[in-house]
Amino acid sequence: MKTNVYDMTGKQVGEVELSEAIFGIEPNQSVVHDVVKNHLANCRQGTQSALTRAEVSGGGIKPWRQKGTGRARQGSIRAPQWYHGGIVFAPKPRSYSYTLNKKVKRLAMKSVLSAKAASEDIIVIDSIKMEAPKTKAFAAFLKAIGAEKKPLIVTAEADELVVKSARNIPGCLVAFAGVMNVYDILNAKKFVVEQAALAKIEEVLA
Repeated sequence: MKTNVYDMTGKQVGEVELSEAIFGIEPNQSVVHDVVKNHLANCRQGTQSALTRAEVSGGGIKPWRQKGTGRARQGSIRAPQWYHGGIVFAPKPRSYSYTLNKKVKRLAMKSVLSAKAASEDIIVIDSIKMEAPKTKAFAAFLKAIGAEKKPLIVTAEADELVVKSARNIPGCLVAFAGVMNVYDILNAKKFVVEQAALAKIEEVLA
């Protein structure tokens, strides 16, 4: 499996061989679903909080006597049915995160990369470098390679100039070969990867 290599002007400068074991497998949709669900759960802040009837202020005395008034019996004005009463089973801060097996994560990563390769949405760039943080120049680069809409840019190393150049472009996301995730790849229209980053990805997933 081969794909073309382009420079930042959109000109083809060569070809590169894609690993069949990473970019040529049958995608496992069930595993991808599990990993995406895990990623979104781990992203949740879990900070929602409400007060139970034991925590709201007031209500220390029985509002009226038990019998003889003609009204329903009440023990506190801070019971859930009262205005300003407590919340039944009130949500409290908690962590929604959980872990998955490494083999499951690895298979999901190979599945989404193979899906991108099958749909010809992988664009390999020989080197992604910026001389200065210029959004206009970076947007011109994306247009030249046909990746204007929701691209995921993957570089070999953290490059502050590339990050600053891309951060004001709507839908554009920059990741690094060691920290990219399945959700971002799946969510991107185009997977734009630096040739050095491609080598790192194949080394890690091989």
